[in-house]
Amino acid sequence: MPADTDSGNPAPLGLVGFGLTTVLLSSVNAGVFGSAAVALPLGLAFGGTIQFVAGVFEYREGNTFGMTAFCSYGAFWWWFALLEIFAANDILSVGGSTVGFALLLWALFTLYMWISTFKLNWALWSVFLTLWITFALLGLGELGYGTSALGGWIGMLCGLLAMYTSFAEVTNWAWDRVVVPVGSAPLGDD
Repeated sequence: MPADTDSGNPAPLGLVGFGLTTVLLSSVNAGVFGSAAVALPLGLAFGGTIQFVAGVFEYREGNTFGMTAFCSYGAFWWWFALLEIFAANDILSVGGSTVGFALLLWALFTLYMWISTFKLNWALWSVFLTLWITFALLGLGELGYGTSALGGWIGMLCGLLAMYTSFAEVTNWAWDRVVVPVGSAPLGDD
């Protein structure tokens, strides 16, 4: 096992929290499963809370990208789960166009986060590329363009890529060398 350090890398935890929850909800959006009910508590606990915790630890590590990504997407999962719970219990009435616009704003945020990944690695670049496309398709779907199922399939790919990246980081740490590749930065290290 690698030498002890003062702190661990919180990114694999945040990535698996995001990835696993995204695969589950995206499978509903793609039409593989009919109900998002099991995804909501997972979204609160694993997708939301665990990502937010990872984001706070990324702050401690001085990683602005990780802090911004994990805290933001952790908050997204809380927002989404609470929105669905409130709507299902007639506490809140939500129109598809408002949700569609919100998802398009998430696509915009994810697009600018994706641009930062050009200096990170191919694995993260792929996660953020597929995530902004997913948000755009889901947002357009909520606005009546019929793209939600495609957004679900791309969302499943995104979640699996995030889980792969988490797996790579944990495995490479445990073996203290690169066993599972994540690729170099798409724009290089200069």
